[in-house]
Formats: sequence, C-alpha cells, structure tokens
Amino acid sequence: MPAKKKSKPSRKRPSTKNTTAAAPATQPEVPHLISPKAKLGQNVRIWNYAYVGADTVIGDNTKIGSLAHVDYDVQIGSNCKIEGLAYIAPMSRIADNVFIGPAAVLTNDPYPPSEKMIGVYIGKGAVICARSVIKAGVHVGENAVVAMGAVVTKNVPPNTVVLGIPAREVYTRDEYERRRLNWNKGLFGI
Repeated sequence: MPAKKKSKPSRKRPSTKNTTAAAPATQPEVPHLISPKAKLGQNVRIWNYAYVGADTVIGDNTKIGSLAHVDYDVQIGSNCKIEGLAYIAPMSRIADNVFIGPAAVLTNDPYPPSEKMIGVYIGKGAVICARSVIKAGVHVGENAVVAMGAVVTKNVPPNTVVLGIPAREVYTRDEYERRRLNWNKGLFGI
C-alpha cells in the first residue's frame, strides 16, 4: 500500500479588515492601595499605584503622586503635594503646605537594622526636592528648602536652603524665592 502524503497545514493570510475594537467609553480605574485604617481628609487625590498604610492621616487637599509609598503611622497635613516615587517612612510627621519632590526618601532607622525607630519631622511650608534623603530623627524647619539630591543628616533651621552631601546651609528662603521668581520670569542666573 502506498504511503499517504502528509497534508500541509493551511496557511491563511491575515485579514486586511480593520479589526480594532472601539475604545471603551470610560477609562479603566488604575489601582492603588489605601489601608482601610488610613484617614483621608476632603479632596485628597491619590494617583496610580500609590500605597498608603494603616493609621496614616492625610489632611485636606493633599495630593499623593504615582508610585509613592506612604507607610503606616504617618501624619501629613493639608495642602501638601507628595510627588511620585517618594518614600515616606513610618512615624514621619509632615506639616501643612509641604512639597516633597519625586523619589525623595524620609527614613526612620538611623542605624539599620535596629529595633528602635524615629520619624522625620517636616515643618510647615518646607520644600523637599527630588531624590533628597533625610536621616531618621531630623527636623526640617518651617519654610526650609532641601535641594535636589541632598543628604540631610542634621536638623535644618527654618527659612534656610541646604544642599550637598552632607547637606549644608547655602542661603535663605528669601534668596531661594527671589531666584525661583526670576526663573519663572525667564531671568536666568539672576
């Protein structure tokens, strides 16, 4: 008996018809994780993939950016803005009108790994810029500014600007505001 010829699998050309589905009428909600034990004030906005831990209190009109991690037992005042990728360690205390830039880190263990922790305190109106790191137990004074990438190991007096590794005082908040306003006006380096 002669051997049967194997049949070749059929190969169909892909359809040239437009098969794209219509876009959904509403965008799907992007998840974030907020502990049921967290207390959020009015008009709090928490963006994509952010985490807010248990026993955390967040004041009115505060915004938490994408991928930010606000751990347990944190207190954040009203009208604050915490940018994406920021890490706010347990026991941190943040007053009203504070800005915390992207990827800033507040720590709570000065000699890791230890059993005793202490939080960071950020005073009213302070600005913590991108990628700065603040050591456990440090107090950042009212209206102080911590520059980008600074490593803060000591308390920061009110109304001062610190920068560098380790952070050191460079000028006043008034000088910072003058420079910021000139930047916004397009007057560079003044």
